[in-house]
Amino acid sequence: MRREARLFERRGDAVVCLACERRCEIKSGAMGFCRTRMNLNGTLYTLIYGEISSVSANPIEKKPLFHFWPGSKALTVGSWSCNFTCPWCQNHDISKSANRIGWGRFISPQELVELALKLGCQGTSISFNEPTLLLEYSLDVFRLARERGLYNTFVTNGYMTREALELLIEAGLDGMNIDIKGDGEAVLRYCKADVEKVWRNARIAKERGVWVEITTLVIPGVNDREGVLRSIAGRIREELGPDTPWHVTRYYPAYEFLWKSYVPPTEIETLERAWEIGRSEGLQFVYLGNVPGHPRESTYCPRCGELLIERWGFEVRRRGLGEDNTCSSCGAPIPLVGRFCVT
Repeated sequence: MRREARLFERRGDAVVCLACERRCEIKSGAMGFCRTRMNLNGTLYTLIYGEISSVSANPIEKKPLFHFWPGSKALTVGSWSCNFTCPWCQNHDISKSANRIGWGRFISPQELVELALKLGCQGTSISFNEPTLLLEYSLDVFRLARERGLYNTFVTNGYMTREALELLIEAGLDGMNIDIKGDGEAVLRYCKADVEKVWRNARIAKERGVWVEITTLVIPGVNDREGVLRSIAGRIREELGPDTPWHVTRYYPAYEFLWKSYVPPTEIETLERAWEIGRSEGLQFVYLGNVPGHPRESTYCPRCGELLIERWGFEVRRRGLGEDNTCSSCGAPIPLVGRFCVT
């Protein structure tokens, strides 16, 4: 559905889109990089307001968000396209399919919130493809959801503008999982983006009280070198805090890394090494992702090592965590946001 974009400025007969840090300058009748925004007679329009390609009531752990409303469900939606160029994209069927705009199902913000409540969800999540492209829709959903007592989350590459991020926070953004896809060289080469903008947005979100967790999809030959992983872990500690969860997630061949230039799956030993790097850099909570049943999916007390929250895939059990979110063994406080929704 077409809707006037929230953030843009006019520049002669062109407009500059201010939703993401590509800041596309778009001539009349043309579209920006993501092909979801068009200049029509000097006004920028989003072409995907409320156009949903995918909808699902997901465990919050799937985002992944491990310290945010554990055991809860978020009604999750996405649309089409992306503002990154990752050749390993795990959701390429929708994120690389701007040509399918118009094929989705329209769900109004009101309908989405009512559906979330009907399905017993505790919150909303804009995800699957890059949620920044659904900026205007997200703002409307977040306001309505907050009025009805639901939380709001983003699963994002973090490349929105500062202005867009501020609008999202004001509208009711509560939690974010942000991808840090590698160091500056890798992100520029593979994603055609500036990773410093992503780190800036992570800092702003954290400072503004949004719960932030970081994910790195560890890919052989892209970002699996010790220096790269150690740099990411160190920046999380210094810029976001040692209690910020870091998810080091297993990559599987997909999109161009499957058929064009094959890159094999990440070895579990590589993820375990990344976990050790994160802990040695002072991070209190490092998790392995896409390895169901691995003990490093679970949460342990950073002080005494007690098992606090046991996970198997998306199944969650409270173990040594007290009702006041402290370790039942040593009393250390554990950072958690929201209510624990399982016993």
